[in-house]
Amino acid sequence: MDEPIIDLRNVTYSYVGRIDALKGISLKVEAGEQVSIMGANGSGKSTLLAIMDGLVFPTSGEYYAFGQMVTEDAFDSIKDNPFRAYFRKKVGFVFQNSDVQLFSSTVYEEIAFGPLQMDLPAEEVKSRVEDVINMMDIAKLRDRAPHTLSGGEKKKVCIASVLATNPDVLLLDEPTAGLDPRTQLWLIELLQELAEAGKTVVTATHDLDIIEQISKRAVVMGEDHTIKVDRKTTEVLSDLELLLATNLIHKHMHRHGTIAHQHRHTHDETHSHKHLG
Repeated sequence: MDEPIIDLRNVTYSYVGRIDALKGISLKVEAGEQVSIMGANGSGKSTLLAIMDGLVFPTSGEYYAFGQMVTEDAFDSIKDNPFRAYFRKKVGFVFQNSDVQLFSSTVYEEIAFGPLQMDLPAEEVKSRVEDVINMMDIAKLRDRAPHTLSGGEKKKVCIASVLATNPDVLLLDEPTAGLDPRTQLWLIELLQELAEAGKTVVTATHDLDIIEQISKRAVVMGEDHTIKVDRKTTEVLSDLELLLATNLIHKHMHRHGTIAHQHRHTHDETHSHKHLG
């Protein structure tokens, strides 16, 4: 078997040297896998993705990507570092907060920014931007200022700007946060298409409604910032004790197949059902 595309070995990350966001994380992702990183808010999912994207670096432990160790020195020691350039072409990151990611004056310029950094010929840049705009069905937004867009439109532009660089690995942090149902469905279908195209997709989320549709494997983070389990998505969703212990479901909810059954605190023992996918 080929070496994993992402390989974290006993990685710990501490903010200001004291507060642990990750503790002893060992995780491998193979090329072409679709993995959900699950966990309650504050469990360390975003930090884990930031390490995978080379935005921050382990306090201890080692991170390998594409067979090479990813370190701050390796990224910063040489201005025109060939591995850093290779890594940035191969890995794309969609932030939870779209406003952090958007900075250009128009949507077209936003999407063109990544390809321009890759020193592609002007015609190739234009071709990529047009292809992505058409694929994402956002032609009507091309001359709009990103900060004037709706939340769902901003998310589409962020994803378009990442896809324009044609990365092999796509990292998404809580991608459905703030999306309306139609845009959420669009996103799920897009992630399924990317999976079929052979992309490696790692999605951090605590949204149980989507993970079975976008991943076959689920890694569950605990509130103690460690990995609790790494199993098939269907097995994780069926493990009520695990979901309760990691604060992913309410203690009065349990599942019947694909239906979660929630007991309300009422004297007449009323029940409500919520479909989970």
